Amino acid sequence: MPAPATPAAVAAALAALEGVLGDRLVRTAADRDAHAASESHIRAGRPDAVAYPRTTAEVAAICAACHAQGVPVQGWGAGTSLEGHALAAAGGVTVDFRLMDAVLEVRPEDMLARVQPGVTRRRLETHLRATGLMFPVDPGADATLGGMAATRASGTTAVRYGTMRDNVRGLQVVLADGRVIRTGTGAPKTAAGYDLTALFVGSEGTLGLITELTLRLHGQPEAVATAVCAFPALDAAVAAVTEAIQTGIPMARIEFLDTESVRAVNAHAGLSLPLAPLLMVEFHGSPAGVGEQSARFAAIAAGHGAAGLERAERPEDRSRLWRARHDAYPAIRALRPGSEAVVTDVCVPIAALAAAVAETAADIAASGIPGPILGHVGDGNFHAILLYDAASAAEAAAVRGLIARMADRALRLGGTVTGEHGIGIGKRAWMAAEHGEGWALMGALKAALDPAGILNPGKLVP
Repeated sequence: MPAPATPAAVAAALAALEGVLGDRLVRTAADRDAHAASESHIRAGRPDAVAYPRTTAEVAAICAACHAQGVPVQGWGAGTSLEGHALAAAGGVTVDFRLMDAVLEVRPEDMLARVQPGVTRRRLETHLRATGLMFPVDPGADATLGGMAATRASGTTAVRYGTMRDNVRGLQVVLADGRVIRTGTGAPKTAAGYDLTALFVGSEGTLGLITELTLRLHGQPEAVATAVCAFPALDAAVAAVTEAIQTGIPMARIEFLDTESVRAVNAHAGLSLPLAPLLMVEFHGSPAGVGEQSARFAAIAAGHGAAGLERAERPEDRSRLWRARHDAYPAIRALRPGSEAVVTDVCVPIAALAAAVAETAADIAASGIPGPILGHVGDGNFHAILLYDAASAAEAAAVRGLIARMADRALRLGGTVTGEHGIGIGKRAWMAAEHGEGWALMGALKAALDPAGILNPGKLVP
């Protein structure tokens, strides 16, 4: 881990910030502890103080003061990241964006929204409800949009609408020394220079702090069809996904749950889904279009042994199904009360998906660690939730081994060690293997934009 700043440097930076933020610079043990843990299993230090800015100018002042003293700065959204992205590995100042939570502008004619980073996905969804528009990226958690951009978040609808990479049109970013830049424009496309928006989306706070986002919106579908179908075996379900993708059915969502995931979801949500490998699918479009798509998928599923599609016709039934899917994490944790949970993900080419899932399932079964598999298999991305006894060194070692083999397997099959969770602290060990000299280039970009190395040190880059 990087070395923390000296006590004198921290004291000087905090003294400067008190004049800017007043009582919105907090040093209490309770606040610092709350920002030393997230939904990640990783623990790595705590900040010396937590800042709650309201404006871009205040974020710029925070960065300038910390840059002058060499004090680390890390951004904080909703704390839902899974690889330790927002943890204060070297102390310093954590910038919590919860007070920067305004929807600044919606431009229906351009299908754009401009928001501050602390706006959550569900808040934007509510704000857009009367406009006929939606923001489709849905990672499950009610994450902040700034954090979603910083980690290049994805989710259940990425198979049709893309990830944050595809839905961020522009950004306002504060650089390490306090300079403020804007990337992108309101135009649908540009050929003017480097794509700085893409550079900052997924940079995990190592290159700058996002203080405003311009987001691409989509029309709310006229009709929605949701269904579930059970398969006789895991490989049959994955094969059905592969064929459906290859035949070009424009599915809005296609989610996989193995038998243990279904068991957990049933118990947690009071459902009675079949105890078998399961696909949850959704189609968006016109009434005729979704009917045709649903029928085509039903035929493919039947060809792989599915008993048939069980449709959720009413909006409240559809919402209940997808809420159950999004709540799979607490549901699965309840399978082994008192256990710790590590959620890890990989992503592979669609053609390699069946092999990746089958090998992973066999590996987990042989380990003796409970590890249900589920995920957004429509784009080759799946997750394992590994439940272990934290007091058992043997089980902790088994979990580390499973994570390592999942990552190595994904790379062997031409994929990536993470489809949407990001790198943070947890997966830096595989960056050189995945990117080769490209990882050194990332380090060079980091050094150019943050020569003092104050922005989220210990994460992502060499």
